[in-house]
Amino acid sequence: MALQEPEAFPGVGPPKRGSPAPAPVRQPAPFTPVAWGLVVACVGVFAVDALSHRHLAAALGLYGPAVERGELWRALTGTLVHGGLLHLAFNLSAVFTLGRVLEAGIGSFRFAVATLAGALGSACGALLFDFDAATIGISGVILGWGGALLPIATRAGRQQIFIWLAQVAILSFLPGVSWAAHLGGFVFGLPCGQIMRAGPRVFATAAPILLFVGGVLLVLIGFRKLTLGGLA
Repeated sequence: MALQEPEAFPGVGPPKRGSPAPAPVRQPAPFTPVAWGLVVACVGVFAVDALSHRHLAAALGLYGPAVERGELWRALTGTLVHGGLLHLAFNLSAVFTLGRVLEAGIGSFRFAVATLAGALGSACGALLFDFDAATIGISGVILGWGGALLPIATRAGRQQIFIWLAQVAILSFLPGVSWAAHLGGFVFGLPCGQIMRAGPRVFATAAPILLFVGGVLLVLIGFRKLTLGGLA
C-alpha cells in the first residue's frame, strides 16, 4: 500500500494544515499470466480427464517406458494431470500462494523459466529413481519454485521457506507421493534462483543453458543412457 504524493496530481498542492491526510491509493495486484495459465490448464485437464474416465491421465502422465518410446512431451503434460480433486486442490492452493507471489516478484518471463526448469527437474528425478512408475501432478514444479526462491529471498523469507520445505519433505514420503519428483524439481530450481540473483545479464545468458542441460538430461535418463551407475 502506497501513498500518492500531492505533486502527482496536476494543480493540486500540498494539503493545508489541519486537513485530513489523503486516503491511501490501493495499487492493483500484478497480473500473473503464467500462474493463472497453469491453474486454467490443470483445471481443464482435470475436467476432461474426469469426463474421459481417466483415459487422459494415461495419455499425458509421466511414465518411463512411454518416454523411452519417444514421448518426451510427457515431462511437461504430466505436470497438468492430477489424481483426484484433493490432489488438484492441494497443488493449486500452492500455485495461488507461492506461484502468484513469486511471479509478481520476479516477472512472468523469469517465472516461466523457473516453471520449465522445475518441470524438467521433476521429470528427471522421477525417471531416474522411479522409471516404471506413473507420475502426475504439478508439485515437482512447485518445489522448483521453492528452490528458485531460496537464493533470492530475505533471511526471514528463507526461514519460512525452510519450514515449508521440511513440511513438504515429510509429506514426500507418504505412500503415493513421488519424493523423487519433488527432489528433482527443487534441485533444478536452486541454480535458477542463483542466476536470477546474479542479475538480468547473467540470467539472459545462463537460463537457456540451464534449460538445455535439463533437456539433455531428460533425454539421457528417458532413453536409459544415464543410470544411477553412470553412463551406459
